[in-house]
Order: sequence, then structure tokens, then C-alpha cells
Amino acid sequence: MRIRIDPVACDAYGYCAELLPELVAIDEWGYPMVDGKPVPASLLALAARAAKECPRRAVMMETTND
Repeated sequence: MRIRIDPVACDAYGYCAELLPELVAIDEWGYPMVDGKPVPASLLALAARAAKECPRRAVMMETTND
């Protein structure tokens, strides 16, 4: 699994970065950035929570082929 951010839907609340600072960085305008790498197993629950609780539904979990 990996996380993806929809930049159009995102309003830069930063909640995803608070929940998942290991995978989500914030740019100079306050928007989240992810590198697209697979989410480590130890962080899957937090990544799913970040996707579920995003106020704008801009954070998504995707299945990878890795």
C-alpha cells in the first residue's frame, strides 16, 4: 500500500502530517508531500487513519504492485 494526496482536494489542514510525520512532509505553503514509496507495515494503521480522517478526503490509500 502507498498513500497519495489529491492536491486539488487538499486544503492544507496538515492533519495527515501530524498523524504520519514519517511519511508526510509539509511544503512551504502548508500542503502535504509524499514520496510514493510503499507504506511500511508498522505504519499501515496510521496511514489508513490519515486517509479516513482527512477533512477533505484528499489522502488516499492505493494498492501497489511491489
